[in-house]
Amino acid sequence: MLTISKVSKSFPGVKALSNVQLEVKAGEIHALVGENGAGKSTLTRIIAGVHKPDEGTIEFDGEIVHWDSPAAAKAAGIHVIYQEFVLFPNLTVAENIFLGHERRGFLNGIDHGRTRQDALDLLNRLGVSIDPDALVSELSVADQQMVEIAKALVHKVKLLILDEPTAVIAGHEVELLFGRLRALRDDGVAIIYISHRLEEIFDLCDRVTVFKDGQFVATETLAEMTNDRLVSLMVGRDMSELFPPKSSAPGPVVLTATNISVKGRVHSASLELRAGEITALSGMVGAGRTELAMAIFGGLPMIGGQVAIGGETFTRMTPSLAIEKGIGLLTEDRKGQGLAMLTDVATNISASDLGSVSHKGWLNHGREKEIAVSEIANYRIACRGPQGAVLTMSGGNQQKVLVARWARTSKKVIIMDEPTRGVDVGAKAEIYRIMRDLADRGLAVLMISSEMPEVIGLADRVYVMREGVITAELRGDEIAENRIIQAATQKRAS
Repeated sequence: MLTISKVSKSFPGVKALSNVQLEVKAGEIHALVGENGAGKSTLTRIIAGVHKPDEGTIEFDGEIVHWDSPAAAKAAGIHVIYQEFVLFPNLTVAENIFLGHERRGFLNGIDHGRTRQDALDLLNRLGVSIDPDALVSELSVADQQMVEIAKALVHKVKLLILDEPTAVIAGHEVELLFGRLRALRDDGVAIIYISHRLEEIFDLCDRVTVFKDGQFVATETLAEMTNDRLVSLMVGRDMSELFPPKSSAPGPVVLTATNISVKGRVHSASLELRAGEITALSGMVGAGRTELAMAIFGGLPMIGGQVAIGGETFTRMTPSLAIEKGIGLLTEDRKGQGLAMLTDVATNISASDLGSVSHKGWLNHGREKEIAVSEIANYRIACRGPQGAVLTMSGGNQQKVLVARWARTSKKVIIMDEPTRGVDVGAKAEIYRIMRDLADRGLAVLMISSEMPEVIGLADRVYVMREGVITAELRGDEIAENRIIQAATQKRAS
């Protein structure tokens, strides 16, 4: 269906792609993987008609093509679903699906009844129950994704490209998406699937192509591929090198949470955090891990229990109190709850400690910039300097901005909720190193992670949760996949 041959693309000062190749067959799900900056997004935009290649050829459905615009590529049967959906929240589902291709009736006016029925037919084809008259703003993220796929079916889609489609959904919603994609594959649609989540690649895809630094590395069938080999192709080093050595001698207890309860989500959960140790909270999505961490930080109210830190005990926490006592929190949603996306790096790094960059209520921008320059160097943040916009940075570098922010104010405990979500494997290795460095500096690190290799490879101690209850505490050799899964799936005692 698609053959990319010797394609190159440069932007001012950057060689984004150099002599790359890609072949995608009709009726297959083909993974495209690589670190941030590998060239995946640039190639996607070339396929979709947004950019024109400097060199090379694109053959689509048996013909050499030269798209003049994204509209031309879409008319030929290419549809891209970006990580940020292109939907109008105040229009209905049917109106979004047929936007620009409205069903016409008398005197060329819009035939709303036919538009609604055709939208319903497309949704039924996808096997989803979504009201075509509902406003998109009223839909779940998973249903919005189905609307995006339905848009692709308005024309006969031949090639569907999905960029990080599970970044905003989880659990059952992911399985539903995979089911729809497999059905489209069985109908002969060629699918390019871009994701940093390697477990999804192995679960869903037929073949994988690896890019690194704008160059083609390999294309192989996933039946013959191992996780370690795929990581090695992506980052140029073995999987064993991703995780730094674990702590051999953790320090004293710095925080104790006792019988913490959060209404409907956490039930009498207790844990302790030690200086110099990375402690993981593991469990299935919805187990209550984030809610427990938020209660410790004061982001959610406790209806029972207490937090002891620095010789003081609290039955009520607030974020300002937590920060005052030396606790920091990197939230799971770095864009929605962590970063101020429309501001620069310097502003974001200083956001939780304005006292250090102000005097009598006035910000000292020179001091703010000075701190940012130091932290950019400390954490090797790739950006355009202190005044660089965080909005344009990669996910891994955005995450390092947040780490820099909280490492400055977290004197005792730093909580990191899904610290490597949506970042590439190379950036993961860098964040793992930073986390271990923070622990080596004497901080207690509490990590929440849904990635089993991350928990096993990084954590010195693991608490496992199920249905709001801590069901196990594992140390040393006990930290194994079978032990964690068993504890995460066992039933609560009645």
